[in-house]
Amino acid sequence: MLVKEALAQAFVTTQSFKWDKDKGFKLASGATSPFYVDCRVLMAHPGPRALVAQLASDAMKDLPVDCIGGLEIGAISIATAVSDQAHRTGKNWRTFVVRKQAKDHGTGKLIEGAAQAGDRAVVVDDVLTSGGSVMKSIQAARDAGLTVSHALVIVDRQEQDGRKKVEALGVTLISLLTIKDLQNAKSS
Repeated sequence: MLVKEALAQAFVTTQSFKWDKDKGFKLASGATSPFYVDCRVLMAHPGPRALVAQLASDAMKDLPVDCIGGLEIGAISIATAVSDQAHRTGKNWRTFVVRKQAKDHGTGKLIEGAAQAGDRAVVVDDVLTSGGSVMKSIQAARDAGLTVSHALVIVDRQEQDGRKKVEALGVTLISLLTIKDLQNAKSS
């Protein structure tokens, strides 16, 4: 079984993908979708987490990357797993996290971690729907002086023009899986 197919199947076996054609699920955007994708559950399992890290590291291997990160909470485990996998291949991709809002104490940073102005960053996120989380992370990273030309998501839901909105920012979007891959895994 190919790594991509194994990851899609892992969504099914970990119950991280739900499909309800009748009732559907309310999304963060307020819209309703027949699909629910929960990468927090998926990333809580070491086997699927390793598959994500392998696929993402392979997809990014030729990109100029200094650091990877994205919006809390979803991007933390993704960035860490991918960074660890890349390190095993001799790459030193540091990680960062974008807070949903800056702290009102300490340094008051919106971005925490090992990112520095001038770094080439890849923004990561779990699921792309409307693109809001990815776009917020891209803007915060750019505001902090990072260069962002690529973003990576585990699953592109192919809804609400998320890909189009992200790419309108001049960012190439990489998705490890699409909702169709999950549907096929659930049906098999």
